[in-house]
Amino acid sequence: MASVSTPSQPPVFNLPNQLTAARLVLSIVLFILIGLEQWLGCILVFALAALTDYLDGYFARKLGLSNALGRNLDPLVDKVLICGAFIFLIPVEGAGLTPWMATLVVARELVITSLRSFMEQRGANFGADWLGKVKMVLQCAALLAIFVFLQVRTGMFEVVREVFVYSMLAATALSGMQYLWRAAAVLKSEAD
Repeated sequence: MASVSTPSQPPVFNLPNQLTAARLVLSIVLFILIGLEQWLGCILVFALAALTDYLDGYFARKLGLSNALGRNLDPLVDKVLICGAFIFLIPVEGAGLTPWMATLVVARELVITSLRSFMEQRGANFGADWLGKVKMVLQCAALLAIFVFLQVRTGMFEVVREVFVYSMLAATALSGMQYLWRAAAVLKSEAD
């Protein structure tokens, strides 16, 4: 008698998920360093956190270790890192951030995460697209530019900081509107 075997699932605590968990710990370290105004440490910790974000996806694909925990935990930890850093930087003189800027970033992330979950429950493919990826790159670049400016405090880096902050805000708003437009189109086609 032949037995039917179920396909094996990758272990939950695999290398990609360990890298994601490490990024969560690095987020906490980053927030502490921002509070202590240790800008060189912020640069190093944030760069390391960004590297773990790249590596967890790389290893999940390369080693076939993708699982539901990783698909949900990875973007959540990204949001903790990015949104938390912008929030912690609001009161820092020289960061060039105001409450409306951080609110735009946090609101976009919360609304689109909720919308993505809703749409995927309806069976729609609602993963990140190219504009969402550009938004993430610009958010990381803006944070690095802020940390570098706070470390060196020279006029040239102030201009670089401003360019990245406002580019990131534009990409964040446009990306959010694009997701809303895509959701509206899918829902409209379902209603027709």
